[in-house]
Amino acid sequence: MAKRAKRSVLAEGRYLRLVAEGGWEFAERSRGLEAVAVIAVTPQRELILTEQFRIPLGRNVIDLPAGLVGDDLEHDSLAAAALRELEEEVGYRARSVKLVFSGPTSAGLSNEVVNFLLARGVRRVGPGGGVAGERIAVHLVPVDKVLSWTKRRGRRDGVLTSPNVLAALALLAAE
Repeated sequence: MAKRAKRSVLAEGRYLRLVAEGGWEFAERSRGLEAVAVIAVTPQRELILTEQFRIPLGRNVIDLPAGLVGDDLEHDSLAAAALRELEEEVGYRARSVKLVFSGPTSAGLSNEVVNFLLARGVRRVGPGGGVAGERIAVHLVPVDKVLSWTKRRGRRDGVLTSPNVLAALALLAAE
């Protein structure tokens, strides 16, 4: 591994830091948190998706249930974070979760890594919708119709779809 160049912090907010290093400028989370994205399929073979307005984009985004590891808890694990986000955001509980892939969210912009966890044995236990301040819509879309459904939502409503959804379809196909 190459030696790291000198780093300097250009700006820092409550959650993010803008860093310059080796000719690059990029963002990193102030507390070094990782992200989880949950691939959850109902017994009816529906992929559980979220939709919420994202201020940086000024539009709604379709995504997987997702969140930060250790956001509220100092000693959080990937599995615990995935199970928590699944229940908070979409109202489902899973019997188990398994890490199936990890990768950068935007390697040229941020040091954030997203960890995809496959949920097994999901069942509805509540309404979902997120925690205070979040307004998350829950969508159950047949796995074999996810791509056409998201394209239609984009054309009709201007909704963007996170590449996480495409990654989930590929990871499901590989299972």
